[in-house]
Amino acid sequence: MARLLATGAAAVAALLMGVGLIGMTAGDFRLAGFSFLSASLVIYIRETRLIDA
Repeated sequence: MARLLATGAAAVAALLMGVGLIGMTAGDFRLAGFSFLSASLVIYIRETRLIDA
């Protein structure tokens, strides 16, 4: 189960990175910044909580 959560978190982080790139391309820097920040937090949580579980 923990492996499934870690994989899901990686997929969410990749999706947020994609949204950030689309936001930058469209010129919506607030959306891009929020997406990159959220992706960073998801990666941090994945590495500290979900990988060791």
